[in-house]
Amino acid sequence: MDFNMKKLASDAGIFFTRAVQFTEEKFGQAEKTELDAHFENLLARADSTKNWTEKILRQTEVLLQPNPSARVEEFLYEKLDRKVPSRVTNGELLAQYMAEAASELGPTTPYGKTLIKVAEAEKRLGAAEREFIHTASINFLTPLRNFLEGDWKTISKERRLLQNRRLDLDACKARLKKAKAAEAKATLWNDEVDKAEQELRVAQTEFDRQAEVTRLLLEGISSTHVNHLRCLHEFVESQTTYYAQCYRHMLDLQKQLGSSQGAIFPGTFVGTTEPASPPLSSTSPTTAAATMPVGPSVAGLAPPGEAALRLEEVSPPASGTRKARVLYDYEAADSSELALLADELITVYSLPGMDPDWLIGERGNKKGKVPVTYLELLS
Repeated sequence: MDFNMKKLASDAGIFFTRAVQFTEEKFGQAEKTELDAHFENLLARADSTKNWTEKILRQTEVLLQPNPSARVEEFLYEKLDRKVPSRVTNGELLAQYMAEAASELGPTTPYGKTLIKVAEAEKRLGAAEREFIHTASINFLTPLRNFLEGDWKTISKERRLLQNRRLDLDACKARLKKAKAAEAKATLWNDEVDKAEQELRVAQTEFDRQAEVTRLLLEGISSTHVNHLRCLHEFVESQTTYYAQCYRHMLDLQKQLGSSQGAIFPGTFVGTTEPASPPLSSTSPTTAAATMPVGPSVAGLAPPGEAALRLEEVSPPASGTRKARVLYDYEAADSSELALLADELITVYSLPGMDPDWLIGERGNKKGKVPVTYLELLS
């Protein structure tokens, strides 16, 4: 009991001494031991890493889950160490509504059939989004959280301990200075000087030891940057895969809707009026085929089973032609296709029975098939 009381009294005395030293430093009434420039740079870099990691983490969470209520729910499940329940994505919910609408309005009607096709595409988009969120959470968010909740807490603890050791050191310096001043006035040897010098030596040793421990932890921030760099590459790869899947699903849907539109509205100009997404530069074997806007491998001018029309016999339809801007360079695969250069303007039109992914393009006296995904149709 007495030992505990003495320890509490000692701790209270140390805390009071540190508080006095800290207050006097703030008012410029006491000297402060300064850390070297390299150490200060390490501290600044660590603080910057922590702050930006927090911001990137929070904004990535918003990107993956825009609903704040859902984020709070997921946070609580994580803190309770419980599995987060599976959540329906917005795309999957939209697909469900469209499928139900088609069932009620008539699945065999043109509108109902289109609703079903779009619902299937939205369902695939939702599944791709779910996979992207899962992969990004594991490969990117989790390492960032581990740094903030693990390494950074350790660094913060050692920094606080270093601050206390510095306050103890400076308090010892102040006591030694006062003892020497009292000794000079008394013109005799003061035992307090020996005691203050001994306390200063101990405080200096503890401060140096703690400074070295803290320095090693701060230098480890470089390893943290390397780890976060690797995680960032994995995040970009998963995001690339996700958008490539979305592009592929929407391109498939566009083909289906283009075919059905031609059957429902004969003579309607077939093709997209919006510029297609540019080819991605990712070299991933799983995404390259999906990201590059490539025309169908077989694109005849006539329906299957009928003789293909010769280009010299092709003429613009009565419904007229349209202008189109070329989005990317395109190299003709054979003599029936027209080579394209990015940003040039050409005249395009469609023919009955023609593959909806292709148009007839004319530039001067040259004529040939061109892929729709390489064009921006102008009004």
